[in-house]
Parts: sequence; structure tokens; C-alpha cells
Amino acid sequence: MIYGYARVSTTGQDLSIQEAALAGAGCQEIRSEKVSGTSREGRRELDALLTFTRKGDTIVVTRVDRLARSIGDLQDIVRALKAKGVALKATEQPIDTGTAAGKAFLDMLGVFAEFETNLRKERQMEGIAKAKAEGVYKGRKPSVNGAKVRELQAAGLGPTEIAKQLSINRASVYRALATQTTT
Repeated sequence: MIYGYARVSTTGQDLSIQEAALAGAGCQEIRSEKVSGTSREGRRELDALLTFTRKGDTIVVTRVDRLARSIGDLQDIVRALKAKGVALKATEQPIDTGTAAGKAFLDMLGVFAEFETNLRKERQMEGIAKAKAEGVYKGRKPSVNGAKVRELQAAGLGPTEIAKQLSINRASVYRALATQTTT
């Protein structure tokens, strides 16, 4: 059986180009999801593929970065597939885990995908630091009304009751009270 796996990072992105390429590559079943590739967390369709594929099956992706954004995750996935006797191929890259050259190329692409993710994070942090220095970025606005929390505490309510009345988490009550004492 030939399975396809398509992934985009955000709900606003479109899967149709990947799905069409996978169908054109002969995939009999295509699993798709809209979730970040920086972690294996929450990737139900990938987990399903890794669970039900059997010896002799093939998983096809358009590019290796659709499968994983870190070399560690990529290697874990490839090891799991190899242990089950499942092949991995990519439509846009010369990847075939059945050959030494294909495996080497896969590892190199995984390194570059992880490098790209790290560069993106660095640029984001630089942008945030610059915005903070210019006074533009102040972080997210508080979602908890600290004055209301203190008012309810002064009225004799405990953190659990305050949380219930304001429909917030009890930890949020403690954070609001802690910021009161530090400011």
C-alpha cells in the first residue's frame, strides 16, 4: 500500500497542492493535517500512519520538511519506519530510504530543515527585542483584571472562589496577586 502524508503549519494554508502531488505519485490513501512540524506533539495523522503501516508499505511526502522540522524527529520517524519495513519517499527530492544515497540525502535535508527553523526563531527573537527597545512591543495585554481579583480578596474570598466568580484559572488568581505585591 502507498500512503501519502501532507502537512501545512497553519489553518490558513492550503493542502491541495501537496495532496494533488501525492495522488499523482500513486498514493492510494492520503492523510493530511494542519499542524506545526516543529514537534511530533498533536500530529494525529502522522501518528496514525506510523501505527497502521505494515511491512512492504510506502509513505510518500512531497518534501522531507513536511514530515519533520528537526533532525531528531526525522531520524526517529525514519528509524520507526525502517523497523517496520516501511519505505519513505519524497516526490520533490531524491529520497528513498531503501538506498544509501537516499538515506544520506534525507539526513542532509533534515539538517537543513532544522537549521531553517532555528534561523526563523532567531529572526523572530531579534524582531521582538528591537520592538521592545523601541517601546512598540509590550507583550500580550493582561486577560485577568488584577484590580477585580484584589477587590474580591479584600472582600474575604479565597483564590478558589475568586477563580470561580471570574471564570479564570486559580493559578491566574495567584499570578494577579503576586504582581500586586511586586509592583
